[in-house]
Amino acid sequence: MSRFDGYFLRQLLILFGFFTLVLVGVFWITRSVSLFDRVISGGQSAMVFLEFTALTLPTLIRTVMPMAVFAAAVYATNRLSRESELTVMLATGSSPWRLARAVLLFGVITGVMMAIISVFLRPASVEQLEIRQAEVAGDVTAQLLNEGEFLHPAEGVTVYIGGIDLDGTLHEVFVSDRRDPENAVSYSSVTAYLVNNDAGIHLVMVDGVALRLNKEGKVLSSTLFQDASYDISELTNTNPMARRSLEAIPTADLIRNRDEVSATEGFSQGKLIEELHQRFSWIAICIAVALAGYSTLMLGSFSRFGLWPQILGAFTILVLLEGVRGFVSPVVIDDPELWFLLYLPAIMGVLISGLFLLFAGRPLMRKRQRAPQIMPTPA
Repeated sequence: MSRFDGYFLRQLLILFGFFTLVLVGVFWITRSVSLFDRVISGGQSAMVFLEFTALTLPTLIRTVMPMAVFAAAVYATNRLSRESELTVMLATGSSPWRLARAVLLFGVITGVMMAIISVFLRPASVEQLEIRQAEVAGDVTAQLLNEGEFLHPAEGVTVYIGGIDLDGTLHEVFVSDRRDPENAVSYSSVTAYLVNNDAGIHLVMVDGVALRLNKEGKVLSSTLFQDASYDISELTNTNPMARRSLEAIPTADLIRNRDEVSATEGFSQGKLIEELHQRFSWIAICIAVALAGYSTLMLGSFSRFGLWPQILGAFTILVLLEGVRGFVSPVVIDDPELWFLLYLPAIMGVLISGLFLLFAGRPLMRKRQRAPQIMPTPA
């Protein structure tokens, strides 16, 4: 690798890191607002929110990485062109194909990063996130310990707690159970306690009243009690996940145990094959968008105002490749034999890049205007 290639590659990697941080930060803030509200309102701590955020990062990075690769290739090429560095290299005899070596290596490096994230880290993080979400959903204690709010831990069940002491004593407790429409019951008590034992989780209410409505007889009966126990174990979700999501299935299972996964978890072969090749197609798309961004800008000539028409064209190509990728996914799900179509956007990007570099390396010859000949005047 020449000194210029190393310089160009360093510029690409630095800009790639910058754009990745910016895009991840923007998308993370957008998603974390709703996630924070959902986690904290469920009675969970800030550590649970941070854990969930960390587990969503691989998915977020995979989403923004192609955009960061494209932005780095376009910005670096435009800056080198504006500062006349590319012009000097071209004037010394280097062709656009020769200068593309650094961009190609940059695409390979980011492709390796994408392979680690898409093939290994993302499935593992999604699986762990779903396990933790199931555990949090089953933590009925955290769901109920929210004072001053009407909570709905299950359909047909409403719980209200007026206050909570530091020792765990609950005050002004109201529970409405309407899961049996013909026999709805409501409890209210001055104090209550949550008791977790081998028999399950019980809400023990002290000094209260139970109201039971019998719709068939249209009778409302009330019962005063000194203490009553209400089983809330059924409101929890203590069973493990019945089925993983498609994104949580390890890549090794998609390759070797596809038939078994399809039989046990109910996914069609088309969805499994589409998910498998989608993970590998993200690797190729990193190389394609890097070359597409570079080659499109090489079509323009030197200008102190930048290569804005070429930048707009490169962005149009990026949108086109993304549209093709969204179009072929349903086709592969319907017909798994057409899995190769998932690599069509990357192939198109490489072919377009090669065509643009061909034009940039062999510019059209401009017609030279002949200068008018001056006839000598006779002496």
